Amino acid sequence: MKAEELSQDVLDLLRKYDTPTVCNVIELFDFRPHSAGYMDSRIKACFPEMPPVVGYAVTATFRSAAPARGGNVYAVLDDVIDAFGQVGNPPIVVIQDLDDPPAAATFGEVMCSTYKGFGAAGIITSGGARDLEQIRALQFPAFSNGSICAHGYCHIPNVQVPVRVGGVAIYTGILLHADCNGVTTIPVEIASEVAHACAEFAAAEQFIIGYVKGGNPARQGLTEAQKEFSSAIVNLRRRLNKK
Repeated sequence: MKAEELSQDVLDLLRKYDTPTVCNVIELFDFRPHSAGYMDSRIKACFPEMPPVVGYAVTATFRSAAPARGGNVYAVLDDVIDAFGQVGNPPIVVIQDLDDPPAAATFGEVMCSTYKGFGAAGIITSGGARDLEQIRALQFPAFSNGSICAHGYCHIPNVQVPVRVGGVAIYTGILLHADCNGVTTIPVEIASEVAHACAEFAAAEQFIIGYVKGGNPARQGLTEAQKEFSSAIVNLRRRLNKK
């Protein structure tokens, strides 16, 4: 197991919870600013119905507005795949489209089929997507800035370099969690604790959700439910930050 690779049990536990819950728990640690670490609204799930995906970033850059000096996007697929073995399992491909605005689709059926075949759990890009029905059939989670029907002069200039996608700097090996709500990074230093605290956070939310869904809620009852929620979260925060 690589130095920053988590156990399969922890990854499986993270997949049980949606990305907003994971973000909520990360905030309890005050490990980073509450407005940092997650991608902005430009990055959307291509297939919102798919369950959460968790994995380690393998980064690359992309261009399609003009021909490459040599080769094309398929010529460097091997380089991206080779990088899979240098991060934890499973990898998630993260591609920054350097063209502004994106000139053509960053990925399609061929790339996603290849990445999935070699073990990738999903793909995230600041550029466009295409072949959406075919990729949906692959059950391959994908996140993009929209869709573009053509591939232009697609090529990948660099692999395993720092990229910026959705306003967030992404480095090879960083842990990601994504679903229909968006994409967040998880600091590996607290990832295991985050995974194990999600259930308790979700249970605390039920003080309010359960009350208002119970029928005929009253203002005083809501106030009491909010107090119970706040108390539970305060206690959870204290325990997490004592470890």
